[in-house]
Amino acid sequence: MRRREVRFIAVLLTTLLLVGMGTKVYGTVIADYITRTPLPNASILDKDGKVIGVSNNRGKLPRIKSGSYPLTVTYLGFEDAVVDYPDIDTVFMQEDVSELPEVLIETKNRKLLHILAFVREYSVLSSYTDSVFLFREKMVDFILNPDKKSRYKGWANPRTLTSKSYYRFTNAQGLDSVSDECNHHFSWSDWIGIAPTTALPSALAHEEYGTDTIMGKYSPAEIWTKRKDDVKVAVNVLADQSKREWVPNLTGFFNKGLDFEQFRINYSYDNVLGDSISPLNLSGYSFDIESNGRGHNMFRFNKRNHPFFVNTSAQVYILDKEYITFKEAKKWETRKFDIDEIGILEPMDAPQLEASTLQLIARVNEINKDQVKLDTDPDQRFVSHNIRGRNFKIGRRALLALKGATGISYFKSRHNSKKQWSDFRRQQVQRNKQYYLDNPPEE
Repeated sequence: MRRREVRFIAVLLTTLLLVGMGTKVYGTVIADYITRTPLPNASILDKDGKVIGVSNNRGKLPRIKSGSYPLTVTYLGFEDAVVDYPDIDTVFMQEDVSELPEVLIETKNRKLLHILAFVREYSVLSSYTDSVFLFREKMVDFILNPDKKSRYKGWANPRTLTSKSYYRFTNAQGLDSVSDECNHHFSWSDWIGIAPTTALPSALAHEEYGTDTIMGKYSPAEIWTKRKDDVKVAVNVLADQSKREWVPNLTGFFNKGLDFEQFRINYSYDNVLGDSISPLNLSGYSFDIESNGRGHNMFRFNKRNHPFFVNTSAQVYILDKEYITFKEAKKWETRKFDIDEIGILEPMDAPQLEASTLQLIARVNEINKDQVKLDTDPDQRFVSHNIRGRNFKIGRRALLALKGATGISYFKSRHNSKKQWSDFRRQQVQRNKQYYLDNPPEE
Protein backbone atom coordinates (compact mmCIF):
# COMPACT_ATOMS: atom_id res chain seq x y z
CA MET A 1 0.00 0.00 0.00
CA ARG A 2 1.35 3.40 -0.95
CA ARG A 3 2.28 5.98 1.69
CA ARG A 4 -0.43 8.44 0.61
CA GLU A 5 -3.09 5.72 0.90
CA VAL A 6 -1.94 4.80 4.41
CA ARG A 7 -2.02 8.47 5.42
CA PHE A 8 -5.50 8.91 3.97
CA ILE A 9 -6.86 5.88 5.85
CA ALA A 10 -5.38 7.19 9.10
CA VAL A 11 -7.04 10.57 8.57
CA LEU A 12 -10.33 8.93 7.63
CA LEU A 13 -10.35 6.78 10.80
CA THR A 14 -9.61 9.85 12.91
CA THR A 15 -12.50 11.72 11.32
CA LEU A 16 -14.93 8.83 11.83
CA LEU A 17 -13.85 8.56 15.45
CA LEU A 18 -14.50 12.25 16.05
CA VAL A 19 -17.89 12.05 14.38
CA GLY A 20 -18.78 9.00 16.46
CA MET A 21 -17.92 10.93 19.63
CA GLY A 22 -20.27 13.71 18.57
CA THR A 23 -17.53 16.10 17.51
CA LYS A 24 -18.62 18.55 14.82
CA VAL A 25 -16.44 18.49 11.76
CA TYR A 26 -16.34 22.16 10.70
CA GLY A 27 -13.11 22.53 8.75
CA THR A 28 -9.82 20.81 8.06
CA VAL A 29 -6.94 21.45 10.47
CA ILE A 30 -3.30 20.65 9.68
CA ALA A 31 -1.39 19.29 12.68
CA ASP A 32 1.85 17.60 13.73
CA TYR A 33 1.35 13.83 14.01
CA ILE A 34 3.50 13.47 17.15
CA THR A 35 2.76 16.61 19.18
CA ARG A 36 -0.81 17.06 17.85
CA THR A 37 -0.14 20.81 17.64
CA PRO A 38 -1.53 22.79 14.66
CA LEU A 39 0.85 23.78 11.86
CA PRO A 40 0.34 27.40 10.78
CA ASN A 41 1.36 28.72 7.36
CA ALA A 42 1.19 25.32 5.65
CA SER A 43 1.04 25.79 1.86
CA ILE A 44 -2.07 24.49 0.10
CA LEU A 45 -1.95 23.38 -3.55
CA ASP A 46 -5.04 22.54 -5.60
CA LYS A 47 -5.42 19.50 -7.85
CA ASP A 48 -3.52 21.32 -10.63
CA GLY A 49 -0.54 22.09 -8.40
CA LYS A 50 -1.38 25.79 -8.01
CA VAL A 51 -0.80 27.40 -4.61
CA ILE A 52 -4.20 28.66 -3.44
CA GLY A 53 -3.59 29.58 0.20
CA VAL A 54 -2.04 28.75 3.55
CA SER A 55 -3.35 27.46 6.87
CA ASN A 56 -4.07 30.11 9.48
CA ASN A 57 -2.53 30.52 12.95
CA ARG A 58 -4.64 27.60 14.25
CA GLY A 59 -3.65 25.34 11.33
CA LYS A 60 -7.09 25.60 9.72
CA LEU A 61 -7.44 25.60 5.95
CA PRO A 62 -9.14 28.57 4.26
CA ARG A 63 -12.43 28.18 2.42
CA ILE A 64 -11.68 26.25 -0.76
CA LYS A 65 -13.97 25.41 -3.66
CA SER A 66 -14.91 21.75 -3.91
CA GLY A 67 -13.63 21.66 -7.49
CA SER A 68 -10.08 22.28 -6.24
CA TYR A 69 -9.86 18.91 -4.45
CA PRO A 70 -7.85 16.77 -3.89
CA LEU A 71 -5.46 19.20 -2.20
CA THR A 72 -1.77 18.77 -1.43
CA VAL A 73 -0.46 20.22 1.82
CA THR A 74 3.25 21.03 2.05
CA TYR A 75 5.17 22.11 5.13
CA LEU A 76 8.93 22.35 5.32
CA GLY A 77 10.37 19.52 7.41
CA PHE A 78 7.28 17.32 6.92
CA GLU A 79 6.15 14.86 4.28
CA ASP A 80 3.40 16.02 1.95
CA ALA A 81 -0.18 15.24 2.91
CA VAL A 82 -3.26 14.87 0.71
CA VAL A 83 -6.76 16.15 1.52
CA ASP A 84 -9.18 14.31 -0.73
CA TYR A 85 -12.43 16.04 0.26
CA PRO A 86 -13.57 19.05 2.35
CA ASP A 87 -15.12 17.19 5.30
CA ILE A 88 -11.87 15.83 6.76
CA ASP A 89 -11.47 17.20 10.26
CA THR A 90 -7.72 16.85 10.88
CA VAL A 91 -4.75 15.98 8.70
CA PHE A 92 -1.70 14.85 10.68
CA MET A 93 1.60 15.42 8.94
CA GLN A 94 4.58 13.13 9.48
CA GLU A 95 7.96 14.76 10.12
CA ASP A 96 10.56 14.11 7.44
CA VAL A 97 13.53 12.24 8.88
CA SER A 98 15.91 12.82 5.98
CA GLU A 99 19.56 13.36 6.80
CA LEU A 100 20.57 16.99 7.39
CA PRO A 101 23.86 18.50 6.17
CA GLU A 102 26.83 18.47 8.47
CA VAL A 103 28.83 21.60 9.24
CA LEU A 104 32.61 21.76 9.20
CA ILE A 105 34.06 23.01 12.47
CA GLU A 106 35.18 26.62 12.49
CA THR A 107 38.94 27.21 12.81
CA LYS A 108 41.08 30.30 13.17
CA ASN A 109 41.36 30.79 9.39
CA ARG A 110 37.83 29.63 8.50
CA LYS A 111 35.58 32.44 9.64
CA LEU A 112 33.00 32.80 6.87
CA LEU A 113 29.92 30.57 6.75
CA HIS A 114 29.10 29.42 3.22
CA ILE A 115 25.63 27.95 2.65
CA LEU A 116 24.49 26.09 -0.46
CA ALA A 117 20.75 25.65 -1.02
CA PHE A 118 18.11 24.40 -3.45
CA VAL A 119 15.10 26.62 -4.17
CA ARG A 120 11.79 25.61 -5.69
CA GLU A 121 9.32 28.40 -6.37
CA TYR A 122 5.95 29.11 -7.90
CA SER A 123 5.21 32.73 -8.85
CA VAL A 124 2.33 34.43 -10.62
CA LEU A 125 2.34 37.89 -12.19
CA SER A 126 -1.15 39.05 -13.14
CA SER A 127 -2.99 42.15 -14.28
CA TYR A 128 -6.69 42.60 -14.95
CA THR A 129 -6.36 40.82 -18.31
CA ASP A 130 -3.19 38.70 -18.49
CA SER A 131 -1.13 36.48 -16.23
CA VAL A 132 2.29 34.83 -16.22
CA PHE A 133 2.90 31.67 -14.21
CA LEU A 134 6.49 30.76 -13.31
CA PHE A 135 7.87 27.50 -12.00
CA ARG A 136 11.58 27.66 -11.22
CA GLU A 137 14.22 25.48 -9.60
CA LYS A 138 17.64 26.89 -8.83
CA MET A 139 20.82 26.49 -6.85
CA VAL A 140 21.75 29.44 -4.65
CA ASP A 141 24.41 30.28 -2.10
CA PHE A 142 25.04 32.63 0.79
CA ILE A 143 28.18 33.83 2.53
CA LEU A 144 27.74 35.15 6.07
CA ASN A 145 30.40 36.88 8.13
CA PRO A 146 29.74 36.81 11.89
CA ASP A 147 32.54 39.35 12.43
CA LYS A 148 30.75 42.68 12.21
CA LYS A 149 34.06 44.59 12.24
CA SER A 150 35.35 42.91 9.11
CA ARG A 151 35.20 44.75 5.78
CA TYR A 152 34.04 41.62 3.98
CA LYS A 153 30.25 41.58 4.20
CA GLY A 154 29.29 38.59 2.06
CA TRP A 155 25.60 38.27 1.18
CA ALA A 156 22.53 37.09 3.11
CA ASN A 157 20.17 37.12 0.10
CA PRO A 158 20.19 34.05 -2.16
CA ARG A 159 22.60 34.42 -5.08
CA THR A 160 21.61 32.32 -8.07
CA LEU A 161 24.30 29.93 -9.30
CA THR A 162 22.23 28.10 -11.89
CA SER A 163 18.52 27.82 -12.58
CA LYS A 164 15.81 26.41 -14.82
CA SER A 165 12.67 28.45 -15.46
CA TYR A 166 9.35 27.50 -17.02
CA TYR A 167 6.77 30.19 -17.91
CA ARG A 168 3.16 29.95 -18.99
CA PHE A 169 1.52 33.08 -20.44
CA THR A 170 -2.29 33.35 -20.40
CA ASN A 171 -4.49 36.12 -21.82
CA ALA A 172 -8.07 37.17 -21.13
CA GLN A 173 -9.40 34.72 -23.74
CA GLY A 174 -7.74 31.77 -22.03
CA LEU A 175 -5.15 31.26 -24.74
CA ASP A 176 -1.72 30.35 -23.46
CA SER A 177 1.87 29.88 -24.56
CA VAL A 178 5.03 28.69 -22.81
CA SER A 179 8.68 29.68 -22.72
CA ASP A 180 11.84 29.45 -20.64
CA GLU A 181 12.32 33.22 -20.80
CA CYS A 182 10.36 36.31 -19.76
CA ASN A 183 11.05 40.03 -20.10
CA HIS A 184 9.84 40.78 -16.56
CA HIS A 185 11.51 39.74 -13.32
CA PHE A 186 8.70 39.44 -10.78
CA SER A 187 9.64 36.77 -8.22
CA TRP A 188 10.01 37.56 -4.52
CA SER A 189 12.34 34.59 -3.96
CA ASP A 190 15.50 36.59 -4.61
CA TRP A 191 14.71 38.92 -1.71
CA ILE A 192 13.97 36.45 1.10
CA GLY A 193 17.30 35.45 2.60
CA ILE A 194 18.87 34.15 5.79
CA ALA A 195 17.22 35.48 8.95
CA PRO A 196 19.48 37.00 11.63
CA THR A 197 20.28 35.33 14.95
CA THR A 198 17.21 35.50 17.21
CA ALA A 199 16.70 34.65 20.87
CA LEU A 200 14.26 31.91 21.82
CA PRO A 201 11.16 33.00 23.73
CA SER A 202 11.79 32.82 27.47
CA ALA A 203 9.01 30.22 27.82
CA LEU A 204 10.96 27.79 25.60
CA ALA A 205 14.57 28.60 26.46
CA HIS A 206 14.86 25.86 29.12
CA GLU A 207 12.19 23.44 27.89
CA GLU A 208 12.57 20.34 25.70
CA TYR A 209 9.05 20.47 24.33
CA GLY A 210 6.60 23.34 24.02
CA THR A 211 4.95 26.04 21.94
CA ASP A 212 4.74 29.77 22.41
CA THR A 213 2.83 32.48 20.57
CA ILE A 214 4.04 36.06 20.35
CA MET A 215 1.24 38.46 19.55
CA GLY A 216 1.47 41.31 17.10
CA LYS A 217 -0.70 44.38 17.18
CA TYR A 218 -3.88 42.58 16.16
CA SER A 219 -2.96 38.93 15.51
CA PRO A 220 -0.27 36.32 16.29
CA ALA A 221 3.07 37.40 14.81
CA GLU A 222 5.30 34.44 15.75
CA ILE A 223 4.37 30.88 16.63
CA TRP A 224 7.28 28.88 18.06
CA THR A 225 7.40 25.11 18.34
CA LYS A 226 10.24 23.27 20.08
CA ARG A 227 10.89 19.54 20.07
CA LYS A 228 14.19 18.83 21.86
CA ASP A 229 16.85 20.48 19.66
CA ASP A 230 14.50 21.11 16.70
CA VAL A 231 12.81 24.51 16.51
CA LYS A 232 10.25 25.81 14.03
CA VAL A 233 9.05 29.40 13.75
CA ALA A 234 6.01 30.55 11.78
CA VAL A 235 6.19 34.32 11.21
CA ASN A 236 3.44 36.64 10.02
CA VAL A 237 5.49 39.61 8.84
CA LEU A 238 2.39 41.80 8.48
CA ALA A 239 1.18 41.28 12.05
CA ASP A 240 3.51 43.91 13.44
CA GLN A 241 6.00 46.35 11.94
CA SER A 242 8.75 45.00 14.22
CA LYS A 243 8.52 41.61 12.47
CA ARG A 244 10.19 43.07 9.41
CA GLU A 245 13.45 42.32 11.20
CA TRP A 246 13.06 38.76 9.89
CA VAL A 247 13.40 40.14 6.34
CA PRO A 248 15.75 43.13 6.71
CA ASN A 249 16.58 43.29 3.00
CA LEU A 250 12.96 44.02 2.07
CA THR A 251 12.69 47.29 3.98
CA GLY A 252 12.63 49.35 0.80
CA PHE A 253 9.53 47.55 -0.52
CA PHE A 254 7.31 48.51 2.42
CA ASN A 255 6.45 51.86 0.90
CA LYS A 256 3.58 53.78 -0.58
CA GLY A 257 2.14 52.26 -3.71
CA LEU A 258 2.92 48.63 -2.80
CA ASP A 259 0.69 46.54 -0.54
CA PHE A 260 1.33 43.08 0.88
CA GLU A 261 -1.89 41.15 1.32
CA GLN A 262 -0.05 38.19 2.86
CA PHE A 263 3.52 37.70 4.02
CA ARG A 264 4.20 34.49 5.95
CA ILE A 265 7.50 32.66 6.47
CA ASN A 266 8.28 29.32 8.10
CA TYR A 267 11.79 28.66 9.43
CA SER A 268 13.12 25.26 10.46
CA TYR A 269 16.19 24.88 12.72
CA ASP A 270 18.02 21.83 14.06
CA ASN A 271 20.75 21.19 16.65
CA VAL A 272 19.59 24.19 18.70
CA LEU A 273 21.48 23.80 21.99
CA GLY A 274 21.52 27.32 23.40
CA ASP A 275 18.93 30.01 24.00
CA SER A 276 18.94 31.37 20.43
CA ILE A 277 18.61 30.27 16.81
CA SER A 278 21.21 31.26 14.22
CA PRO A 279 21.96 30.71 10.52
CA LEU A 280 24.25 27.87 11.59
CA ASN A 281 21.15 25.96 12.82
CA LEU A 282 18.97 26.72 9.79
CA SER A 283 17.84 23.63 7.86
CA GLY A 284 15.38 25.36 5.54
CA TYR A 285 12.60 27.91 5.16
CA SER A 286 9.50 28.52 3.07
CA PHE A 287 7.30 31.51 2.41
CA ASP A 288 4.05 32.65 0.82
CA ILE A 289 3.72 36.26 -0.34
CA GLU A 290 0.77 38.00 -1.98
CA SER A 291 1.36 41.57 -3.11
CA ASN A 292 -0.21 44.18 -5.32
CA GLY A 293 0.90 47.56 -6.50
CA ARG A 294 1.92 49.65 -9.46
CA GLY A 295 4.32 48.03 -11.86
CA HIS A 296 7.06 50.62 -11.43
CA ASN A 297 6.92 50.65 -7.64
CA MET A 298 6.92 46.88 -7.39
CA PHE A 299 9.71 45.62 -9.63
CA ARG A 300 10.57 48.71 -11.67
CA PHE A 301 8.89 47.59 -14.86
CA ASN A 302 6.01 48.76 -16.99
CA LYS A 303 4.03 51.97 -16.53
CA ARG A 304 3.83 53.65 -13.16
CA ASN A 305 0.03 53.52 -12.97
CA HIS A 306 -0.47 50.03 -14.32
CA PRO A 307 -1.63 47.72 -11.48
CA PHE A 308 0.04 44.34 -11.04
CA PHE A 309 -0.40 41.47 -8.61
CA VAL A 310 2.51 39.20 -7.70
CA ASN A 311 2.24 36.00 -5.64
CA THR A 312 5.25 33.85 -4.75
CA SER A 313 5.37 30.56 -2.88
CA ALA A 314 8.78 28.95 -2.38
CA GLN A 315 10.69 26.36 -0.40
CA VAL A 316 14.41 26.69 0.36
CA TYR A 317 16.31 23.52 1.32
CA ILE A 318 19.76 23.88 2.90
CA LEU A 319 22.08 21.34 1.25
CA ASP A 320 25.49 22.21 2.66
CA LYS A 321 27.04 24.46 5.31
CA GLU A 322 30.73 24.96 5.93
CA TYR A 323 33.16 27.54 7.24
CA ILE A 324 35.56 28.82 4.60
CA THR A 325 38.50 31.20 4.38
CA PHE A 326 38.47 34.68 2.83
CA LYS A 327 40.45 33.29 -0.12
CA GLU A 328 37.84 30.59 -0.72
CA ALA A 329 35.07 33.16 -0.36
CA LYS A 330 36.64 35.26 -3.13
CA LYS A 331 36.55 32.24 -5.45
CA TRP A 332 32.86 31.77 -4.73
CA GLU A 333 32.21 35.48 -5.14
CA THR A 334 33.96 35.70 -8.52
CA ARG A 335 32.55 32.33 -9.63
CA LYS A 336 35.99 30.83 -10.27
CA PHE A 337 34.55 27.36 -10.70
CA ASP A 338 32.68 25.36 -13.32
CA ILE A 339 29.00 26.04 -12.74
CA ASP A 340 28.07 22.96 -14.79
CA GLU A 341 29.74 20.80 -12.18
CA ILE A 342 27.22 21.99 -9.61
CA GLY A 343 24.07 21.53 -11.67
CA ILE A 344 20.72 21.50 -9.87
CA LEU A 345 20.79 19.11 -6.91
CA GLU A 346 17.27 18.25 -5.84
CA PRO A 347 17.15 17.22 -2.15
CA MET A 348 15.74 13.86 -1.11
CA ASP A 349 12.96 15.45 0.95
CA ALA A 350 11.67 17.72 -1.85
CA PRO A 351 8.09 16.63 -2.70
CA GLN A 352 7.21 15.16 -6.07
CA LEU A 353 6.04 17.66 -8.67
CA GLU A 354 2.37 17.86 -9.54
CA ALA A 355 1.15 16.60 -12.91
CA SER A 356 0.41 20.12 -14.17
CA THR A 357 3.96 21.27 -13.39
CA LEU A 358 5.44 18.25 -15.14
CA GLN A 359 3.25 19.02 -18.15
CA LEU A 360 4.54 22.62 -18.24
CA ILE A 361 8.15 21.41 -18.08
CA ALA A 362 7.51 19.00 -20.96
CA ARG A 363 5.93 21.74 -23.11
CA VAL A 364 8.86 24.09 -22.55
CA ASN A 365 11.43 21.39 -23.27
CA GLU A 366 9.72 20.62 -26.58
CA ILE A 367 10.19 24.16 -27.91
CA ASN A 368 12.27 24.29 -31.11
CA LYS A 369 13.95 27.68 -30.70
CA ASP A 370 15.57 27.63 -34.13
CA GLN A 371 12.21 27.11 -35.81
CA VAL A 372 10.64 29.88 -33.72
CA LYS A 373 13.26 32.32 -35.01
CA LEU A 374 12.64 31.27 -38.63
CA ASP A 375 8.88 31.71 -38.22
CA THR A 376 9.21 35.22 -36.75
CA ASP A 377 8.86 38.13 -39.16
CA PRO A 378 11.65 40.71 -38.78
CA ASP A 379 10.76 44.07 -37.25
CA GLN A 380 10.72 46.49 -40.19
CA ARG A 381 11.82 49.34 -37.93
CA PHE A 382 15.29 47.80 -37.84
CA VAL A 383 15.65 47.59 -41.63
CA SER A 384 14.40 51.09 -42.43
CA HIS A 385 16.58 53.41 -44.51
CA ASN A 386 15.60 56.41 -42.39
CA ILE A 387 18.11 55.91 -39.56
CA ARG A 388 19.47 59.43 -39.26
CA GLY A 389 16.62 60.65 -37.11
CA ARG A 390 16.31 61.75 -33.52
CA ASN A 391 17.79 58.57 -32.03
CA PHE A 392 20.79 58.86 -34.32
CA LYS A 393 21.47 62.43 -33.17
CA ILE A 394 21.13 61.43 -29.52
CA GLY A 395 23.55 58.57 -30.12
CA ARG A 396 26.06 60.91 -31.78
CA ARG A 397 25.91 63.34 -28.84
CA ALA A 398 26.39 60.50 -26.37
CA LEU A 399 29.38 59.22 -28.36
CA LEU A 400 30.98 62.66 -28.47
CA ALA A 401 30.41 63.13 -24.73
CA LEU A 402 32.06 59.78 -24.10
CA LYS A 403 35.06 60.72 -26.20
CA GLY A 404 35.32 64.02 -24.38
CA ALA A 405 35.31 62.25 -21.02
CA THR A 406 38.11 59.95 -22.18
CA GLY A 407 40.37 62.82 -23.27
CA ILE A 408 39.38 63.13 -26.94
CA SER A 409 38.22 66.63 -27.72
CA TYR A 410 35.03 67.45 -29.59
CA PHE A 411 36.90 68.84 -32.61
CA LYS A 412 39.35 65.96 -32.69
CA SER A 413 36.54 63.44 -32.57
CA ARG A 414 34.76 65.15 -35.48
CA HIS A 415 38.01 65.21 -37.42
CA ASN A 416 38.56 61.50 -36.82
CA SER A 417 35.00 60.75 -37.83
CA LYS A 418 35.36 62.63 -41.15
CA LYS A 419 38.71 60.98 -41.84
CA GLN A 420 37.28 57.49 -41.21
CA TRP A 421 34.38 58.25 -43.56
CA SER A 422 36.73 59.53 -46.29
CA ASP A 423 38.93 56.45 -45.94
CA PHE A 424 35.89 54.22 -46.20
CA ARG A 425 34.68 55.94 -49.39
CA ARG A 426 38.16 55.75 -50.95
CA GLN A 427 38.39 52.02 -50.23
CA GLN A 428 34.95 51.40 -51.74
CA VAL A 429 35.86 53.30 -54.93
CA GLN A 430 39.10 51.30 -55.29
CA ARG A 431 37.20 48.05 -54.69
CA ASN A 432 34.61 48.89 -57.38
CA LYS A 433 37.32 49.79 -59.92
CA GLN A 434 39.13 46.53 -59.27
CA TYR A 435 35.91 44.58 -59.66
CA TYR A 436 35.25 46.01 -63.16
CA LEU A 437 38.86 45.39 -64.17
CA ASP A 438 38.55 41.76 -63.16
CA ASN A 439 35.05 41.37 -64.62
CA PRO A 440 34.80 43.49 -67.80
CA PRO A 441 31.28 43.82 -69.25
CA GLU A 442 30.46 41.64 -72.22
CA GLU A 443 30.13 43.46 -75.59
